[in-house]
Amino acid sequence: MSEKQTHHDLVERQFGEQANAYLTSTVHAQGADLQKLAHILHSQSQANVLDIGCGAGHVSFTAAPLVHSIIAYDLSTDMLDAVLKGASERQISNIQTACGIAESLPFESNSFDIILSRYSAHHWQNVSMALNEVYRVLKPGGKVVFMDVVSPGNPVLDIYLQTVEALRDRSHVRDYSLAEWSRFINESGLALSEVSTDRLQLEFSSWTQRMRTPQHYIDAIRAFQQEASQEVKSYFAIGADGTFSTDIAMFIGHKN
Repeated sequence: MSEKQTHHDLVERQFGEQANAYLTSTVHAQGADLQKLAHILHSQSQANVLDIGCGAGHVSFTAAPLVHSIIAYDLSTDMLDAVLKGASERQISNIQTACGIAESLPFESNSFDIILSRYSAHHWQNVSMALNEVYRVLKPGGKVVFMDVVSPGNPVLDIYLQTVEALRDRSHVRDYSLAEWSRFINESGLALSEVSTDRLQLEFSSWTQRMRTPQHYIDAIRAFQQEASQEVKSYFAIGADGTFSTDIAMFIGHKN
């Protein structure tokens, strides 16, 4: 890796190369959280929406038929191309794209009625800075919905999760706990109104193939899983093939 390569460069390259894999990923294209998001948006037909860290666009595709307009925003231009491709295939005409980082949003203050983000924040370099930007560009009375993998908080369980995430994906920064998320949201000035949790099963082969994880890192993850304590194996439901389950959460808040 070049000494001059930044974390943002790493994220862009890592996900740009895998844009089509994320467009067709079942984990990203489906889920109870997307169904709940659709329910949240069902009466928001006049809303202008921002989808931060949109990836291949599954949140945008869910939201678009229910809102006035949506901007799919991501660091990777390849991901944004995948969004436009997916929108065209679905005959969705109210999605636009914009490129940039979460910590510096290129939009005017008070621009959006709703801001969404799913499975992206664990790649952000500075979540506090990003949420300050979210607060700035959100209209007074506007709503935020954040969805992500979350850490159990327990140090023994946390170190397992962060280790396998980082071995699998070099652009991973951190899966934050519920307490950390609550602090980030409250410190940004947003008001947290609802938190819901669920479990997500990650099938090992597709989980690593999606990021083209090198074999030596795959071997390291499997060794780490096999040598983990019974507490870790039980909590994450680690299977014989490496498949495991992790915690996910949805945070709903608003700007007063």
